[in-house]
Amino acid sequence: MTRRLAPGARLVVASHNAGKVAEIEALIAPFGLTTVAAADLGLPEPDETGTTFVENAEIKAIAAATAAGLPALADDSGLEVLALGGAPGIYSARWAGPDRNFAVAMQRVHDELADRGAWRREGPFANFTAALCLAWPDGEEAAFEGKVYGCLVWPPRGTKGFGYDPMFLPEGETLTFGEMEPDAKHAISHRARAFDGFVRACLGG
Repeated sequence: MTRRLAPGARLVVASHNAGKVAEIEALIAPFGLTTVAAADLGLPEPDETGTTFVENAEIKAIAAATAAGLPALADDSGLEVLALGGAPGIYSARWAGPDRNFAVAMQRVHDELADRGAWRREGPFANFTAALCLAWPDGEEAAFEGKVYGCLVWPPRGTKGFGYDPMFLPEGETLTFGEMEPDAKHAISHRARAFDGFVRACLGG
């Protein structure tokens, strides 16, 4: 049985991405946990050498839990575009370069799809995937994954969210993730779906 977090427990959010930290903290807020971001603890970012989202989430969570001596929750997520063979996938952040400029990353996605003649009227099929891993200082861990499907739009729309959100239109919706209010995005996002698994297994929700 997966070890559970007690109300009031201190939890490290093992990410240096401010957007991800904000989303994860918003999801955690109703459950009475005290959160602290890895960056606020001065923890280094480990090399993400995994070949899957789950493996990279595990690397980050285990590194933070070991360094902080506290349970840590890490996310690894990205955009997977069908016509690009699943790219950028686990390299989604790297496509944004060292400055994490996602305008550059979105332009690269657009250009590579254009080079393949893959832009259709309804937009190329894509999905976001998120993996969450909860790790403890003694090495115990549990991982959860969620996906949301949709298509891409160009030009990007909206200034909310982060990353590739402005070019992703979820299936059945009229607003991109970049146009949605946070609560609307949280209700259907890949991260929220992974979080549901975490809640059931680790928080008793």
